[in-house]
Amino acid sequence: MTLHDRYQAWQANVENAVAKRAERKSEFVNHSDVPVERLYVPTAAMVDEDSYIKQLGFPGEFPYTRGIQPTMYRGRYWTMRQYAGFGSAEETNTRFRYLLSQGQTGLSTAFDLPTQIGYDADDPFARGEVGKVGVSISSRLDMETLFHKIPLDQVSTSMTINAPASVLLAMYLVVAESQGVPWTRVSGTVQNDILKEYVARGTYIFPPKPSMRLITDIFDFCARDVPNWNTISISGYHIREAGSTAVQEVAFTLSNAIAYVQSAVDAGLAVDDFAPRLSFFFNAHNDFFEEIAKFRAARRMWAHIMKERFGAKNPRSMQLRFHTQTGGSTLTAQQPDNNIVRVTLQALAAVLGGTQSLHTNSRDEALALPTEDSARIALRTQQIIAYESGVADTVDPLGGSYYVESLTNSVEERAWQYIDYIDQLGGAVAAIEQGYMQQEIHKAAYDMQRAIERGDEVVVGVNKFKVDHEVEPDLLRVNPRLGEEQARRLAKLREDRSAAEYTDALEKLRSAAGESANLMPYIVDAVRKYATIGEICNVLRSVFGEYQPPIF
Repeated sequence: MTLHDRYQAWQANVENAVAKRAERKSEFVNHSDVPVERLYVPTAAMVDEDSYIKQLGFPGEFPYTRGIQPTMYRGRYWTMRQYAGFGSAEETNTRFRYLLSQGQTGLSTAFDLPTQIGYDADDPFARGEVGKVGVSISSRLDMETLFHKIPLDQVSTSMTINAPASVLLAMYLVVAESQGVPWTRVSGTVQNDILKEYVARGTYIFPPKPSMRLITDIFDFCARDVPNWNTISISGYHIREAGSTAVQEVAFTLSNAIAYVQSAVDAGLAVDDFAPRLSFFFNAHNDFFEEIAKFRAARRMWAHIMKERFGAKNPRSMQLRFHTQTGGSTLTAQQPDNNIVRVTLQALAAVLGGTQSLHTNSRDEALALPTEDSARIALRTQQIIAYESGVADTVDPLGGSYYVESLTNSVEERAWQYIDYIDQLGGAVAAIEQGYMQQEIHKAAYDMQRAIERGDEVVVGVNKFKVDHEVEPDLLRVNPRLGEEQARRLAKLREDRSAAEYTDALEKLRSAAGESANLMPYIVDAVRKYATIGEICNVLRSVFGEYQPPIF
């Protein structure tokens, strides 16, 4: 079958699908009245047809280089999921509802540091950190406040939480129950990626083995009871923020993903039962074409990994679905309005690379959490790309570019070299325990910093094109007394709840943690009985211990 024949067959399949689920518009034309085709492919004279099918194929078909959906953004735009969370649950609820009123299509929740490492707001370890880098959540009451008047059967929610991911997911499900929403209608994502915490970020609690158990428990629980929930967002974002290159971001993220899939398979789960709900989280940095190539290479590599390494049969198990956030580490405190331009280019790269959802950073995030005005500008950046630029009207518009295809192949080749070496070390967990990934990231970060200091890498407004007098922007300030207020709320919760009920739930959790049972039902029950995140995590600490990072 020739490439032209394959293209016609693909078009016919897509037309059948579109007949059931229409595209955004009945006709796509530009402002000069020139039709915009759904997909552009080379003529037979331009390309080796066998290589084209093997390397690129068609959108929605293996190896998914050109996109995981046949119509991509012609069907609907990516989810515009602005990251938000600060201070109290009430304050963040107000920001959530404001962003939804401004056209945001999904929620993405930032939690404060105590929540991320499993401490209640009144714990001595939480002092001075409550609500500072995200919203403070200690109990189901906080979670109910966070989603007050937000129907959980109509909004998809992503939660950036890892070590205590099972506890926050349990709280979310209990809130859905209180709204009368069945779990089968709840959708969203829990980050739940502990390996990158050991590598790049540091908000871990438990050692690797019990941490991997908690992750696979979520896989199993959601496959049965919460079918529309994405059970993990395997994150290259923080690896890149720590200083990795684009190639390392792809390689280390996919190596971690291989470890998660293998752990689930070893626990007895069938790959096609849980793999369709795996998702990924990537960074969008400044090198426009390298970022686009990175996304396309990662998609192709994951398809081959799942099909050839794990024997997946379901096409959805082979599709790399990913969220993108623009590069926080690229933002500058100097001349913060320059960050609007950086974020625009990064967001455009993510869209041209085929992202499924997107967060655009705000201009002031190098200085503080974003103000309402800054968050609105960041959201408008996505909306202008979607509704005004025309880049969403055809699938994979840069496919076939000599430069982009060459870069895609180069990123893939170099990433495979890393993955092969990590396999030789014994896999991602072994590579982390030996410090290999950490050392590679540190070296890349050091090399980049030296290049900036020498002036070989230009950062506008920092080492070139500086101004003498910076205008001090208005910044968001978190209530300094929030910790005391949260402590008072927790004291009342503990006074009002049934001591016998929550104590019994925690003891059942402790017993199950010492055995091999799936812990999610026990955690959900403890949350229902008003056990706090700190109390639940302390029970698990008593059984699993705490991770102590090695010194290299």
